[in-house]
Amino acid sequence: MPSEEGELEPVRLPEAGLARVEANVAMLLDRSARHERQIDDLSAAPPPPDSPFAAYGLPGFAGLPPVPAPPEPRPILELEDEEYEDELDALSDWVDDFLVRVYGAEVTTAAPWCEQWQEHPDVVAWLHALWLAYQQHKDPEAGLSGLFVWHRDFLTHAMATVRAAGGPLSACMTDPDRPAHRLLPGPRPSNRNTSATEENEESGELGQAGG
Repeated sequence: MPSEEGELEPVRLPEAGLARVEANVAMLLDRSARHERQIDDLSAAPPPPDSPFAAYGLPGFAGLPPVPAPPEPRPILELEDEEYEDELDALSDWVDDFLVRVYGAEVTTAAPWCEQWQEHPDVVAWLHALWLAYQQHKDPEAGLSGLFVWHRDFLTHAMATVRAAGGPLSACMTDPDRPAHRLLPGPRPSNRNTSATEENEESGELGQAGG
């Protein structure tokens, strides 16, 4: 309490209370020092490249192995052997359990289908690209309109191409009661390289003869 002259008088604490205050002050100072060291470490050392928090400027957890980055998606026709078979199995599950069940309209001459579509490389490539786009646009980062964009820009175009009356499945099943499968022959390889080679050989022979 202030004295009669208005000056504050010192507060005297018992020795037991003074020791407790000193201990609390020492603890606070130690904690502050540790916090400052942690801040210095975070600002001085960049996060490891494989840290899942690297994009946010935060370090990884000490003692835990770095999280490997997910593999970049590749076109299915670039894959080989077991890698291709695994990707085709996953694609088949999505096509059979989701795509055809939800968006598979009736099989007609105007909209053919093939129960062995996995043997049509061009159809596999189209459906795989459609599947990759579906995974991207259903992600929360795509926003609320992500799946609408997938329907508008990907699903409609891909299915119209794959199931076109003159498309890759036009020689397959056009009646749901009569399954059929046939691979249409594609164009023959270009003969440009062969012709160019023959012309070079003839030019070389003529050049040698003229020399």
